[in-house]
Amino acid sequence: MIKTGFVFPGQGSQKIGMGYDIYQNHAESREIFDIASDALGMDMAGLCFKGPEEELRKTVNAQPAILTASIALYKAMLKEGMESQVMAGHSLGEYSALVAAGAIDFVDAVKIVMLRGKYMQEAVPLGEGGMLAVLGLDISVIDEVCLELSQKKGNVEAVNLNSPGQVVIAGDNISLSAAAERLTALGARRCIPLTVSAPFHSSMMKPAGDNLMADLAMINIKMPKVPVLSNVTAEYHNFEDIRKLLISQISSPVRWEECVRKMVADGVGRFVEVGPGKVLSGLIKKIDSQVEIFNVEDQITLDNTYSKTG
Repeated sequence: MIKTGFVFPGQGSQKIGMGYDIYQNHAESREIFDIASDALGMDMAGLCFKGPEEELRKTVNAQPAILTASIALYKAMLKEGMESQVMAGHSLGEYSALVAAGAIDFVDAVKIVMLRGKYMQEAVPLGEGGMLAVLGLDISVIDEVCLELSQKKGNVEAVNLNSPGQVVIAGDNISLSAAAERLTALGARRCIPLTVSAPFHSSMMKPAGDNLMADLAMINIKMPKVPVLSNVTAEYHNFEDIRKLLISQISSPVRWEECVRKMVADGVGRFVEVGPGKVLSGLIKKIDSQVEIFNVEDQITLDNTYSKTG
């Protein structure tokens, strides 16, 4: 029997209107939006459905909003009887995976990720750091350039190992600019600045992890009902290490390509991206073109995925 893996997107996938028709059609999904609103003291449905864009893009809002929309979609999928044998998420999406797997209660997770967003933004002053997608270069070349520049001054490192030929680097703006120039000269097809407000998953984020430690210590974490992969290790979460790895995750590279290859090696032949957008679907296709890939981001894609996999 073909194994199915549910994967959940991270920050950057947010968009106005996400989850709207699922909210309209499924009581279980409406409940998730209501729980988020009560837990955070804000109108989560209003933020996700109407924005404004500027507010939805803020890290402190984007993270709980994407988590809410993703879990609302997951609840609608559960109602249809859709199941997976493995779960994973990209960065913030790892929290969605842990909620879906029953390891963390949604109400705790939505509070934690709002704090996570706050701490990540506070770790580096606005305008002093960022991220850059490097296309068409081997990771060994990128690592060498990052090490060379970091030894001279500043900080730049590979932080999202997304797929063959796509690596995201992060650091201070001066080092990023120098890295883009060097990597282009070495043959990078493109170096694309990302519209983010901080150098996420770099060592510059360590203060955010330190701050999050006390908050994670306060919540109950249970054994996942479905295996969930860690971004930090690209291995399945050991129950005892979930807190420690979620803290490390903030300042460690996201080993997404390795996570996908691990799932495929373990028999996953069908992936379903659960949440707004199709970023992970595109990355998975680049990693392994032989697997089946679906996404669920609204009622139409839910119906389509169910009709072909249910």
